[in-house]
Amino acid sequence: MKTLYLDLLSGISGDMFLGAMIDLGVDPAQLERELGKLGVSGYHLHATRQTKGAIEGVKFDVHLESDHVHPTPAAHPEHGQAHSHEHTHADGSRHAHEHTHAPDDLVSHVHHHGHAHGRTAAEIRDLIARCPLSPWVKERALSVFRRVAAAEGKIHGKPAEEVHFHEVGAVDSIVDIVGACLALEALGRPRVLASPVVDGRGWLECAHGRFPVPAPATLEILSARGIPFSQCEEPHEMVTPTGAALLAEFAESFGPMQGLAIQRIGYGLGTREHPSRPNVLRVVLGEWSAAPATAHDWDTDTITVLETNLDDINAELLGDFVERAFAAGALDVFHTPIQMKKNRPGVLLTVLCRPEEAEAFSELILRTTSAFGVRRYATERRKLKREFRTVRTPFGEVTVKLGRLDGQVIQSAPEYESCRHLAETARVPVKQVYEAALKALED
Repeated sequence: MKTLYLDLLSGISGDMFLGAMIDLGVDPAQLERELGKLGVSGYHLHATRQTKGAIEGVKFDVHLESDHVHPTPAAHPEHGQAHSHEHTHADGSRHAHEHTHAPDDLVSHVHHHGHAHGRTAAEIRDLIARCPLSPWVKERALSVFRRVAAAEGKIHGKPAEEVHFHEVGAVDSIVDIVGACLALEALGRPRVLASPVVDGRGWLECAHGRFPVPAPATLEILSARGIPFSQCEEPHEMVTPTGAALLAEFAESFGPMQGLAIQRIGYGLGTREHPSRPNVLRVVLGEWSAAPATAHDWDTDTITVLETNLDDINAELLGDFVERAFAAGALDVFHTPIQMKKNRPGVLLTVLCRPEEAEAFSELILRTTSAFGVRRYATERRKLKREFRTVRTPFGEVTVKLGRLDGQVIQSAPEYESCRHLAETARVPVKQVYEAALKALED
């Protein structure tokens, strides 16, 4: 399975991700042509080969036509305050806006003329939905924006649709997010894995005022997905809200690289110089083998877990959903009693499904329960090799499921429906048939 591994040694931002994708082999000219289909004006792109901490890679930047634009602070903490002749990079640093280019500039200096305008989340949604990009790119880009808007809306106490992205935030975010989806599509939509998420410390100046790292939106986005998070000694922001949203949308799991046959490696460069590590995002593209890392012969696979907290659902509707989900092919469906805010009793509704069915089951949850949102994450399974055997009992034949590990039977379970049918016929407890089946198995 084609797999992209994100090595987050110095965090992640939208521009670092796109720089890494270009270094990996994504055509920057094709990327720019596809972005042009959005019809967004007032910017141009730079992608240049540079070095950071002795590591050569690609530095990607979105430059506004700042001769005509006087931005205000963006909704995203990574952008800060920009001025008429400066551009603020995703990691907070600035440089003067010039119209000269290094000889190794990978993207031609194409200007998308016009004035950049602030946009609400709803306007950005409509912009992406109307553009002639592929359905997959539009769907994933919209999902990433929803994560950012939901986080910003929670911080500001307003509906996500009303979150406003000012000039810098709107243009940079649209290019970074849609560009990331285009790059992944260009690579064949690989499975995405990542190392553990690490951010720096210290303080940052953003549209919300002075806040400690991590930025408020970054923390909200990671929290909504339940992504493990830690901090290191670097005194700067390393994970931006856009970077966090890309991780939350695409990364299936977070841990060390395992079982990856490496084909290509790319480096996306940040702007700051970090004292303890090179400021780069390393990405590794390869083929992932599902072969177990141990000597055990168990089966492995990856499934999607969907969750939502409910405190206002009719019990009959909950039962109806469980039946519908099983009928639609869910691997498992269950609900757990929980205590919610204001000490209200509620239930945690959980659906286990195949990754390719996650969108359909998310829609089923939203349409048939009282949920306003669904959490989604991927998880790996280890499964015993299974086989079914028929055994003879005094009541008739019973099907028994066996679980083997390394050739040894370590689990056995008579099938309930088989036992129930015989118990009804013989007018005996199901338990009696169950015990007879296990005894027959031992004999």
